Amino acid sequence: MRFKEEHHETSTDRRGRRRIPFRFPAGRTARPGGHRFKAEVSGAGPAVILIPGLASSGEVWQGTAKHLCGPRQCHVLTLAGFAGQPAIEGVLLPQVERQLADYIAAHKLGKPVVIGHSLGGFVAMRFAATHPDLVDKLVIVDSLPAMGAIQVPGVTAEQLKQMADMTREQMLAADDASFSANQRRTVMTMASKPEDVDRIVGWGRRSDRKAVAGAMAELIADDLRDDVARIKAPTLVLGTWIAYKDYAPRAATEQVYRAQYAKLPGVQVEIADTARHFIMYDDPAWMYDRIDRFLK
Repeated sequence: MRFKEEHHETSTDRRGRRRIPFRFPAGRTARPGGHRFKAEVSGAGPAVILIPGLASSGEVWQGTAKHLCGPRQCHVLTLAGFAGQPAIEGVLLPQVERQLADYIAAHKLGKPVVIGHSLGGFVAMRFAATHPDLVDKLVIVDSLPAMGAIQVPGVTAEQLKQMADMTREQMLAADDASFSANQRRTVMTMASKPEDVDRIVGWGRRSDRKAVAGAMAELIADDLRDDVARIKAPTLVLGTWIAYKDYAPRAATEQVYRAQYAKLPGVQVEIADTARHFIMYDDPAWMYDRIDRFLK
């Protein structure tokens, strides 16, 4: 098992003493049960872990890390099977959860801030629910506890599993041309600028299709609407609606968010008015402002 950690830090502390960044030797093998995600580390100070979404690279957080890091140390992940990272066998999300707990302990990160986008947001909230004492604050960027229940809140666990199995089978059965075309059509609803669409599509093409289909199925099948009650960390949820304006008005979309997070005490929900799913690309200033105020 191998993972990569890169540091880009040459800072000093408050007394002017130079900080020496911790580095792993290139290609060092992690201990058994180690981390199969890539972690790129920059900055110094309290830890922030940033988790990208389905088939996305940690590069999606580049602007966010630049904004946040300096007084904080950012750990930007790319999950196994996504954007060129080697895939792993078995169900992905529980493994990420265990490995993330190990990573926090191994690096003595204490209680980091955890920020996740889309699938990464789902991973972050699941982690905060199962490890409530390991998260200081939680930021969820356009993700819900039960994606499969958006249209039918009363959907059963068996129905969610059927939906998940069907989605996985369809993704795996598609020929390469159809899969690529569907991927681009989907991404075009998620980001506004062509260059961002191309970048996101490129990560998808470098992702392992089996890993992507499996993770998508996990996301559909799981339902955390009750589990979020176990989260102790103050939580900020940033949602979007503009891509769905033709069939779901803003008020209806916001109600979905509030209903799905109803059992999370003290959750703050904010809805962007101009950004699509990739808020960090469509309206980074809005996102940074909300995160800054929340972290302060």
